[in-house]
Amino acid sequence: MSGHSKWSTIKRKKGAKDAARSKIWSRLAREVIVAARQGGGDVEGNARLRSAVLAAKAQNMPNINIERAIKRGTGEIEGAVYEELSFEGYGPGGVAVLVETQTDNRNRTTSEIRHIFTRYNGNLGTNGCVSYLFERKGSISLDPARVDLDTLMEAAIEAGAEDVSADGGALEVTTAFADYNQVLLALQEKGLPVTESEIVQEATTTVRVTGKDAETLMKLIEAMDDLDDVSRVSSNFAIDDDEMASIMENL
Repeated sequence: MSGHSKWSTIKRKKGAKDAARSKIWSRLAREVIVAARQGGGDVEGNARLRSAVLAAKAQNMPNINIERAIKRGTGEIEGAVYEELSFEGYGPGGVAVLVETQTDNRNRTTSEIRHIFTRYNGNLGTNGCVSYLFERKGSISLDPARVDLDTLMEAAIEAGAEDVSADGGALEVTTAFADYNQVLLALQEKGLPVTESEIVQEATTTVRVTGKDAETLMKLIEAMDDLDDVSRVSSNFAIDDDEMASIMENL
């Protein structure tokens, strides 16, 4: 099993314990706030905001929550001001780790990220040390119990998707970054059961890790993902499926 958006698959396998709806909605709301602050509150005229709203709706966030987040972003409603920070470093076995955050307290977030890298035998690096190893892609997951692979593949390819795969108990559509919005909209307009959608950082190369390094790496990634300020964790790890299953049982 290799990195890029695989952490999303891993989180789904872990179940409700780590997938509390309130936490998911909190992260989605922050993305809506940041997108509206940077590009304005017009959903049709702000591509990033449109993506954020579509992702929020895919997670069944109430419209009133979305509207409130947009108004916080545009300043119509007072609230915390979030800035985006990215942190780059290396985990056990020399694996690249890219952590994207949205925070209202730069010092707190930096301290928490540095602590986790250190605790799990990693190293916080400088900007640019690993980001060149990743490429932005669109990732759209669908419920395999409600749509078959052939139907999805036909619809996705017609909409301009790059790939469709069945992995980890979910169907996943991968798109170029520029095509993400149009593919997501096309699938939703056809009534296909989108369960999750996001922009991911796909690794262009992978690093295989095993044994203790693999176990410690997954603990590092999980600890990062559990931080409230973290919006996305990406890594270029490659771990065999059987070993990954064993690690997940003990996390």
